[in-house]
Amino acid sequence: MIKIIRILLGIIFLYAGIDKILHPFGFAISIYNYRIVPDGLISPLAVILPWVECLLGIFLVLGIFVEGSALLSTMLLGIFSAIMIFNLIRGVDVDCGCFSQSSETLKGNMAWYIIRDLMLFTISIYLMRWSFKKEISDERSKR
Repeated sequence: MIKIIRILLGIIFLYAGIDKILHPFGFAISIYNYRIVPDGLISPLAVILPWVECLLGIFLVLGIFVEGSALLSTMLLGIFSAIMIFNLIRGVDVDCGCFSQSSETLKGNMAWYIIRDLMLFTISIYLMRWSFKKEISDERSKR
């Protein structure tokens, strides 16, 4: 079961990253619309973050560096969720820019984006806890 969770989470990160890599300008606009990142960091984030997501997705799908990948996915999903909650509280309703940068995509509801990201965050926490517990038990068995 944990292998399925790890692979599905990896596919989600891959899918999200690939579209952003193909449409960096659209992703930069999405970042800008959140109104929390200094202008000078928008372009670097729009270029670097999708590659991080893809690399993370590859690691999760292949099952390499699982502990670090689970930790990073949990951190990213926590940050993404917090940013959306922050903007919802501020009354800033933006298209999250999570999976598609196409202007043709249907804009969703911020509450839905938050629920979806919190579900992924919870799954990622479960994967992280499992991977670290496994690492600890593997270390104990070596002694």
